[in-house]
Amino acid sequence: MSPTPKRPSESSLRRTNWVLAGITCGFLALAAVLLATPWKPATQAKIPLVDPSFLEQTAWRKSYADLAREKADLSDFQCYVCHEKKNPPPLRYDDQHVLIVPDEHSDIKMGHGTHNRNNLCYNCHNEGNLLTFSTRDGNELQFAESSRLCGSCHGPNFRDWEAGVHGRMNGYWNHQLGEFKRLDCVNCHNPHAPRIPTRKPAPPPHPLRQPVLLEPQAPQATTP
Repeated sequence: MSPTPKRPSESSLRRTNWVLAGITCGFLALAAVLLATPWKPATQAKIPLVDPSFLEQTAWRKSYADLAREKADLSDFQCYVCHEKKNPPPLRYDDQHVLIVPDEHSDIKMGHGTHNRNNLCYNCHNEGNLLTFSTRDGNELQFAESSRLCGSCHGPNFRDWEAGVHGRMNGYWNHQLGEFKRLDCVNCHNPHAPRIPTRKPAPPPHPLRQPVLLEPQAPQATTP
């Protein structure tokens, strides 16, 4: 037979009751403190709106093809209004062999590369026909074919551009779903100074849960 369990003594029961009563009083006191504290509901941190410029799909430069489609003024590309045919304008350099840009083209700032050897107009413009471009291998291109001109020197970039990796494509990757538009090189790069100016980076993505901010409370006035 199993031994009969002993009944707890009266002193043990009294200690247990006192402990339970103390815990109950502690919880009641904590509840009273929480109820007496003037808490305000928590507010969610406001998520700032993204600058609309980061969502803009319009290129910051227009190519000759863009201007032609818009039937815009193309007089700047009519070189023979000022220059003589079959008499290409001579190029002048200073004592540091830096190209001297004529006053008529003072808006052009030459900076194609890290040295002055690329700052030569006839590297791209056709010396025999100023209305066209000329590639290094002698092909003649129209102004609307400027991206092919860039690709004649920048082969890897041009292959990435054709694949949609370099530059920006708008529309559908799957051409069966809809149209797509590939920007020209000059829509992003100034051909005379191709380095893109530094711009502010886009903001990072926001987390799904924003941190909860508690509004600070003004100190309560005490009565003497």
